[in-house]
Amino acid sequence: MTPPLPIRRLQHIAVSAADSDISRDFYRDVLGFREVERPPFDFRGAWLVAYGIQMHVIQRSAANQQDVGAIDTRANHLAFEVDDPTTIVEILQAHAIPFIQRVNAGGIHQTFFHDPDGNPIEVAVYPADPPFLP
Repeated sequence: MTPPLPIRRLQHIAVSAADSDISRDFYRDVLGFREVERPPFDFRGAWLVAYGIQMHVIQRSAANQQDVGAIDTRANHLAFEVDDPTTIVEILQAHAIPFIQRVNAGGIHQTFFHDPDGNPIEVAVYPADPPFLP
């Protein structure tokens, strides 16, 4: 049997954006990331960092746009752990960001919303020792 890839850790998350400035502002102002220096690529974008995560916002070409659509809790998404779900709701409401809330089968209270480009985001309070992690 061939061994798996020798992955050390998650290095960054990349999201494509119709307008990288709007998405950069969202990740900075709503989610608390800070912008860091980015190499001089030949396309617009931003690099941000917070919570031990590097986020790359990449300008999408005009030919490759997408509709935001409804919030799908089963779609590929980013998930961030929070301490206070009440504060999250207040912040989302202050920014007029639509969201849905649910309690999953594991009893985790989740809040789902989209970034400006329709990339789904989940925030939740997770158990200290989740039974589903090794």
